[in-house]
Amino acid sequence: MPEGKPEAAGMDSGRLARIDAAVGRAIEAKRVPGAVVLVGRAGKVIFAKAYGKRAIEPAEEGMTRDTIFDMASLTKPVATATSVTILVESGKLRLGDPIRRHLPELDTNGKGAITVEQLLRHRSGLIADNPIDDYKDGPERAWEKIAGLEPVAKPGERFVYSDVNYIILGKLVGRVSGRPLDEFAAEHIFQPLGMADTGFRPAGKTDRIAPTEKADGTMLRGVVHDPRARALGGVAGHAGLFGTADDLAVFAQMILDGGRGPGGSRVLGPLAVRAMIDPGDTPRGQRRGLGWDISTPYSAPRGALLGPESFGHTGFTGTSLWIDPETRTFVIVLTSRLHPDGKAPSPNPLRAELATIVASAIVDAPIQEPARPVACGIDVLIARGFEPLKGKRVGLITNQTGRARDGRATIDVLAHAPGVRLVKLFSPEHGIRGVLDAPVDDAKDEATGLPIVSLYGKTRRPTSESLEDVDVLAYDIQDIGARFYTYITTLGYAIEAAKAKGIPIVVLDRPNPIGGVVVDGPVRDEEFASFIAYHALPLRHGMTVGELARLYNAERSIGADLTVIPCEGWRRGDLYDATGLVWVDPSPNIRNLNEALLYPGVCLLEATELAHGRGTNTPFERVGAPWIEPRSFARALNDLDLPGVRFVPIRFTPRARQHAGHECGGVQILITDRARLDPIAVGIALAVVLQRDYPGRWGDAGFLRLVADRATHKAVLDGKGLDEVRSVWSKDLAEFRAIREKYLLYP
Repeated sequence: MPEGKPEAAGMDSGRLARIDAAVGRAIEAKRVPGAVVLVGRAGKVIFAKAYGKRAIEPAEEGMTRDTIFDMASLTKPVATATSVTILVESGKLRLGDPIRRHLPELDTNGKGAITVEQLLRHRSGLIADNPIDDYKDGPERAWEKIAGLEPVAKPGERFVYSDVNYIILGKLVGRVSGRPLDEFAAEHIFQPLGMADTGFRPAGKTDRIAPTEKADGTMLRGVVHDPRARALGGVAGHAGLFGTADDLAVFAQMILDGGRGPGGSRVLGPLAVRAMIDPGDTPRGQRRGLGWDISTPYSAPRGALLGPESFGHTGFTGTSLWIDPETRTFVIVLTSRLHPDGKAPSPNPLRAELATIVASAIVDAPIQEPARPVACGIDVLIARGFEPLKGKRVGLITNQTGRARDGRATIDVLAHAPGVRLVKLFSPEHGIRGVLDAPVDDAKDEATGLPIVSLYGKTRRPTSESLEDVDVLAYDIQDIGARFYTYITTLGYAIEAAKAKGIPIVVLDRPNPIGGVVVDGPVRDEEFASFIAYHALPLRHGMTVGELARLYNAERSIGADLTVIPCEGWRRGDLYDATGLVWVDPSPNIRNLNEALLYPGVCLLEATELAHGRGTNTPFERVGAPWIEPRSFARALNDLDLPGVRFVPIRFTPRARQHAGHECGGVQILITDRARLDPIAVGIALAVVLQRDYPGRWGDAGFLRLVADRATHKAVLDGKGLDEVRSVWSKDLAEFRAIREKYLLYP
């Protein structure tokens, strides 16, 4: 990686200089014999220095920047998880695959249902380590012992940090690719990135390798410290990797650059990188990506100033890599803290101190790509000269959210488009202007005189008769990103109607306003298919309407002549306020982005006996009922310590829906950190507390209708805790994620 000056990267060199004293104190206290510290930001190495001794026994050697370290558990994300993700991206694996599909010998004692994703996230239910004696008779016998293990928990039930998981994953890479893990990782990761000093079983570089401690009377140097990896011949999925700080820096920058390495080499696609660092539905305090620890105290530099989306990993030998995507910064700390006698304490205090020093040295705003104005599908259609619609009679499904970037309604744009004949309008729930909260009648558009066919009145589907004079159907509506928002059911019905009529359908795409990264919540059971649950989606699907259209058309075997006009400039991580687009209320009770963010969770109570803010100035930002004591309700919810949110006790009187005109006790839901907010956790937490404190009163049957998953409903009624409830949908969610990947359009 190129070198850069701290000031040019928005960092204070004086503050970075404090690293010297911090490492010096750790060496003096004999926490580490020496260290290499490297800091990267904005695509450059802006600090790199070697300290102390590389070796003390049998002879002293000074530490050098190019010292090669036993990476220990950094093997997991850098070599193993990345290799698995490459195989997933190439279509040879799926995250939701049961492990027995590829390793049938593991289909014993209930292990066959364990998925690839559960192994990656340490939620397989397997033990941390099986006995070292299981390895004494060689790799083949050791594998037999692993194949015979019994889980200590149900797959997906809880987090158990497990080397066994990654030993299995290392074997999986070999079985699926036909190449041992070390060879596969070298060919697909290390060589493309130019990581010349990184690999398993290093040879010919002993003089640069930091020794660890003695084993059987011999100082380990260039031989993996982990005894199980050593017994497996030095190559294992959980340990065995060796490398330098500069090589790790190249890897870290590749992750920050969405999978692209030096010179344009591509290791992963941007969506694959995003998947690796997405914690999925792992509960708070156990947030794990695919190989990565996601801002949790488990192995993060404890007490350090870290961004809410930071991620990384540590190694038992004293290695660590931590990455903060918000500031595009990474910190590498490599030590051989076990040298020479294996008695040194944990280096965690040093890791925390160094991470905080680096964070404090950042003196500019977060380095991010400049905000790019997003062009929605209608804007792209205009730029392309209306090509898919030219010379045709167009029927348009739209409402008040269908508008171009310059503010013109899509109706007006198409009504005056050269070569386009707009002949009919179709309106979804809430009507063409989005203000009605009741069934909608057919009407006539005052501005254009065009007939408006209601799809939320006598019929909810375009009929053959209503499409009689239509050559092509177009759809332009802003979705909100939640399964039960009916606009996406109208989308599905429209695709079906177009196919039945034998006409094409063009979907003008728009951003997902609550982001396209997080996918969470139970996947709809088939028995709950309805107008508020058209397809088997999770509560928060993380897709745009264009992506959903592609998924519907293929996964439901509709086979319509579908064209999606994608957005330009939108990235999956962008919320609506990062698009430069003007907010338009998508429905009468979603009036700002905060309400949209809370909606996928709080709306689970919409059909219960709870007032949920409708009929107040803050719908979906408050919940209550006349029989709720607000202080104890707020206390119970705050005791769950949900990320990014606090609950304030209030009394309010809704003017509509449940308990209209009656004073309710309840809570106001305050978003304290949008980056950490977990709306599904909020919705499930409300249900869990209501079932515990107000059983039989809160209307759980309505909750079942919206959650649309009997296992989740039963877990709540059985009094399960939040994490236990969330674990019941992990398998279905993993399978949906794998399907979803095929239809995504944006990085």
